Amino acid sequence: MSGFSNIKSGLSKYEALERELNLKQLQINRLLGITQAINNNVSARELYNMYQDFLSWELSIRKMALFIRQESGWSCTASLGIVPELLQTDVSAYLLRFTQLGNVSDNEHALFKEFDVVVPVRHKDHPIAYVFIGGFSEDEDMYSKIQFITTITNIIAVAIENKRLFKRQLEQERLKREMELASEMQRMLIPKSLPTKARYDLSSIYKPQMGVGGDYFDFMEFDDDKFVFCVGDISGKGVAAALLMANFQANFHTLIKKRAALDDFIHDLNHSVNLITEGNWFITFFIAEYDLREGLLKYVNAGHNPPVVATVDNFLFLDRGCTMLGSFDRLPEVEVGACYIEEDALIFAFTDGLTDLRNKAGEFLSEHMLYRFVKENYDLSATNFNKLLMERIEAFKGDQTYPDDFTILTCKIFAHA
Repeated sequence: MSGFSNIKSGLSKYEALERELNLKQLQINRLLGITQAINNNVSARELYNMYQDFLSWELSIRKMALFIRQESGWSCTASLGIVPELLQTDVSAYLLRFTQLGNVSDNEHALFKEFDVVVPVRHKDHPIAYVFIGGFSEDEDMYSKIQFITTITNIIAVAIENKRLFKRQLEQERLKREMELASEMQRMLIPKSLPTKARYDLSSIYKPQMGVGGDYFDFMEFDDDKFVFCVGDISGKGVAAALLMANFQANFHTLIKKRAALDDFIHDLNHSVNLITEGNWFITFFIAEYDLREGLLKYVNAGHNPPVVATVDNFLFLDRGCTMLGSFDRLPEVEVGACYIEEDALIFAFTDGLTDLRNKAGEFLSEHMLYRFVKENYDLSATNFNKLLMERIEAFKGDQTYPDDFTILTCKIFAHA
């Protein structure tokens, strides 16, 4: 009998070993299946389902919660044996406390009391996932299971992180393409060249900070020996400001061709801006009309940095006008400024992004510095003035970045040409 018992005992051990080997083979096969699924680029949801099934069926895990870092924060993406109410609570503040594999303290958040072990997953020194495991019985080989869970969780979490980073890269590339297209479209809206004639010439410097921006300048010539030029600065930056600028440009061209008086033109332009923005955005704007026959400059300054007219013995700020455009449905008052230009003069206009520039010492490029530069160089042509000014700006700025869009529009009047 004893011999038979020994044989029976040997068979039982053999059968147990065979069952364990079969189980290990199933686990390895499932692990290979998950790896193959990752290579086939299956969705994140499918990976979570495969992970959950693996822990439930192959490893007989009773309680589990997998938290994955996503763009919006930490999210529980797979779970076993936990009531939904606990999983819906925000545990983000607790997760970063778990820095290494170990037991879960029973004095943590109510959710964590359900578990025995936490397995953090890190990628490039940053946590990307946490899996909490619980419900082990006393006779289970917990150590062996945790090793396997650690391996598969790392595989799944890194795959999901790579998906997230790849998606972000695609989004960044898409935004870059959109910005490039928006920049190209915006360049089509502003004048490609400005006139250089016997009686006057114009020159511009246009620096949108992010490729697109809310600065605007334009000019238009008419058959009655008059021409207009303008500079505008739309609140905000980037694509939104650029879209508003495009709409503003269309309204400007439509309204200016009506040849209405400047105050009526400004009222109509303000109304069109307010309709679009509903008072949530505003535009500072300066427009000037010069009559070559009479030598008369008329202008309206709608809350813009005061342009200046500089001559050999005069320096005039062009500050008459009204409040900024778009804030009110109806402007309370519009004053049209006017002055005669009887000698050669330089008119200098800019947007406030220029005075946001700083040097290495943190000092701003002040309006005082700009106006002094105008006084010293008013006798230059518009093109040479802007060229020299840009050299000075770059020297002042050094290796500091441009903090905002800025635009410069310079007009030289040759009174006796």
